[in-house]
Amino acid sequence: MSLSVIDLSMPITETHFRWPAERQVSGDYSDAAPFQVTRLSLSCHSFTHVDARRHMLPGSPTIDQTAPGDVAGPAFVAHLRDVAPNEALDAERIDAALEAYSNEPIILLSTAWDTQRDWTTAEYWRDAPYITRDGAEALVRRAPKAVAFDFPQDYTIRLSLDGIVPPIFEHVTHDVLLRRGVTLIEYLIGTAALKGTRTFLCALPLKIEGADGAPARVVAFEGDAFSQSGEFL
Repeated sequence: MSLSVIDLSMPITETHFRWPAERQVSGDYSDAAPFQVTRLSLSCHSFTHVDARRHMLPGSPTIDQTAPGDVAGPAFVAHLRDVAPNEALDAERIDAALEAYSNEPIILLSTAWDTQRDWTTAEYWRDAPYITRDGAEALVRRAPKAVAFDFPQDYTIRLSLDGIVPPIFEHVTHDVLLRRGVTLIEYLIGTAALKGTRTFLCALPLKIEGADGAPARVVAFEGDAFSQSGEFL
């Protein structure tokens, strides 16, 4: 039985221009300080992470209240790898990519954007494709438990680099999907390694009490241990 584990996570680095993750390391392996211990200070919404509904809606479930089954399970891989820089992914484009979708609980939009732009640079964010409002509506009509993105999925994300915060309505995937109970799995990389249209995705966030999101190590499992639908055999 063969099994491939494909890492789809950004490494957390303290040098990223958008998310400076302050790091403190103590311990020198001496008898007085025998263990190396690293402490990090970073946003729960930096690097590869999961958005809980509390991120958008007061009183809604926090990340520790998000069911693991919402973010781990069979996933449909919607191939959008011919995407162009600054392309608006509208309902027509999303519907075409989801033509073979068969009610998998997770939809993974695979543009392989990190093969066109380096995710550590500003160009990755400023030149990215983005979901339109009707594109987000096309996703929510499928009623998945979660949608995963390998690109900065809202046009407004690039504006945040300049300190611009548009109204909620313009953050379309958050306004449409999170508001209707669909969890967001954000900022995957390496999805070009996914071979087919179905995989088993595991995007478990840290269980931080009361938080509105959390970093996650996201991996995809592929191989003959799974059926074509992404289910365990």
